[in-house]
Amino acid sequence: MRIDILCLFPEMFVSPFDCSIIKRARERGLVEVVVHNIRDYTHDKHRTVDDYAYGGGPGMVLKPEPIFEAVESIKKQVDYGGLPIILLTPQGRLFTQQVARELALHQNIMLVCGHYEGVDERVREHLITDEISIGDYVLSGGELAAMVVVDAVVRLIPGVLGSPLSFHSDSHSNGLLEYPQYTRPEVYRSWSVPAVLLSGNHGEIARWRRQQAILRTLKRRPDLAKQANLSTEE
Repeated sequence: MRIDILCLFPEMFVSPFDCSIIKRARERGLVEVVVHNIRDYTHDKHRTVDDYAYGGGPGMVLKPEPIFEAVESIKKQVDYGGLPIILLTPQGRLFTQQVARELALHQNIMLVCGHYEGVDERVREHLITDEISIGDYVLSGGELAAMVVVDAVVRLIPGVLGSPLSFHSDSHSNGLLEYPQYTRPEVYRSWSVPAVLLSGNHGEIARWRRQQAILRTLKRRPDLAKQANLSTEE
């Protein structure tokens, strides 16, 4: 998979993408992450990427020219016909595990990091194919949101995680929050691991984990529980 990121501050991505799972995935050739500086597609000596909004108002707006030229330049290298060109913006659809799964099916995706008061509307209307928000809050720019999207998507690429089952029990993967996890020691400060996890009875362990996942979801995220695919017994 190739992920192209268009942004104003490419240096922000150096450390996050050079460690842990994403680093290993890149080294193994499972994913290529290419970060582009939008300023490289300007034509004035000040490398201007923003301007005042028509009609007045606070803040600056990202100009359309460098964004269009950046995307068109990348398209000459990679066939993005029909593939997602995503603007990261508070106005986008909410990023969820299901959206991450959708994006992980593509061979290429492009992420455009919004900034300032946003982008010229013509970018949205004539260039962008999708808009994503990672939450109902506002960040200083889309770079952090891009990191979140890349991390969530990359770990779903086949071969990135050690076992294909690693993410199937994650929170949100099956509509529920994940069940409680325990490891050694068996007793710590008088707090014991639940006996069922030591029983060796895999059927009982699976039932206990499912029950705990349902209870945890009901307690912490009842909105998710309403949408979960539960049996009559559950």
